[in-house]
Amino acid sequence: MTAPFRFPRFFVTAPSPCPYLPGRQERKVFTELNGQHAGELNDALGRIGFRRSQSVAYRPSCAGCTACVSVRVVNDGFTPNASQRKLLRRHADLQVHACRPWATDEQYQLLRRYLTQRHPGGGMAQMDEGDYADMVEQSPVNSFVVEYREPTDDGSNGRLVGACITDQQADGLSMIYSFFDGDETGRSGLGNYIIMDHILRARAAGLPYVYLGYWVKGSERMAYKTRYRPIEVLGPSGWAPFDPDADAVPAHAPRVRELA
Repeated sequence: MTAPFRFPRFFVTAPSPCPYLPGRQERKVFTELNGQHAGELNDALGRIGFRRSQSVAYRPSCAGCTACVSVRVVNDGFTPNASQRKLLRRHADLQVHACRPWATDEQYQLLRRYLTQRHPGGGMAQMDEGDYADMVEQSPVNSFVVEYREPTDDGSNGRLVGACITDQQADGLSMIYSFFDGDETGRSGLGNYIIMDHILRARAAGLPYVYLGYWVKGSERMAYKTRYRPIEVLGPSGWAPFDPDADAVPAHAPRVRELA
């Protein structure tokens, strides 16, 4: 006989400086993902705007601020624009493999280059090999690492130029964290290509969505997330189509108690 499903306990972090909007404070509500129902819980929480980090699911719960909005791409409706088609052609030669969630030194060195180039003062800048291994391997749900490598003539593994830690949920792929080489390597636009590859990969698997995490209006770092149309945002009435050029931003996401 299986153990009954237990409603999770939620906790709230202490306020800390917001990494996206200067002068504001962030706070998160979170719960632990463990046990045989961790995948089901992660799926349910993902549908109301939670994200996974290792064995924790979290969502912003900031006092007086609702700037962070959950977004997901509707895969069947996605049609790449001219710039996106160009990127798909440019990187079509890459070798792409979904690997088991096992950290490698090659991945870690790519992450170090990525953080140094793009986020030198960010919260992950001091990550060591152990921290990275925890980020990849401490997953109680169905996770994998998608690797993007340069092509070779002999079929061997080419140079690793991109990677994405990805969860497969019941209704889509959730891109937990992606990192890649910069434009100076001749592989410009890799981050955008990785997102499109996930959209096409999910669509081929019959999964309707790709979850991109949070979009923050007014944050240049998050602007790229609305380039993939059609896109949906999570508001007080659930998920709805969104045009960031025309629509107002939803006031807030559904409350946690709606899981009851």
